[in-house]
Amino acid sequence: MKLDRYDLKILEILSRDGRITKSKLAEAINLSVSPCWERVRRLEKAGVIEGYGARLNTDVLVKRTPVWVQIELKAHNAESFARFEALVHDTPEVTECVAVGGGLDYLVRIEADTIDTYQRLIDDWLTSDVGIERYFTYIVTKTVKRPADGFTMDDFASSRA
Repeated sequence: MKLDRYDLKILEILSRDGRITKSKLAEAINLSVSPCWERVRRLEKAGVIEGYGARLNTDVLVKRTPVWVQIELKAHNAESFARFEALVHDTPEVTECVAVGGGLDYLVRIEADTIDTYQRLIDDWLTSDVGIERYFTYIVTKTVKRPADGFTMDDFASSRA
């Protein structure tokens, strides 16, 4: 899909403020409401915009300890990957998981009540039949940037370079 400067500006604004009114969005990109809203619907239909949501401050609700974990599996076959990914889906403390290349298999973000709770979860994973060879734990000390902090046209331009 080819995106022009209006489309990119719409994406930038909506990624920061999904609740912006149609008229404010149109004003911000210098288009009238109807053409602007047609562009939004086209971006939604094409799957560029997957949905809208609220960014929650979970610390206000419950204080959690974010931990990133590198996971390497013993076996590298479809069955092992499927077994581990099923475990991840069934673990509510896992808030993000990506499969990666380059010497390890997965990066997993876990939000635990305490470090002890996190370690008990990992101990359970290690004694299960999921097949973890080794893992490395990284305790988050400060969040510098979150994915929900907004898309910029610079992000798009640098990814296309």
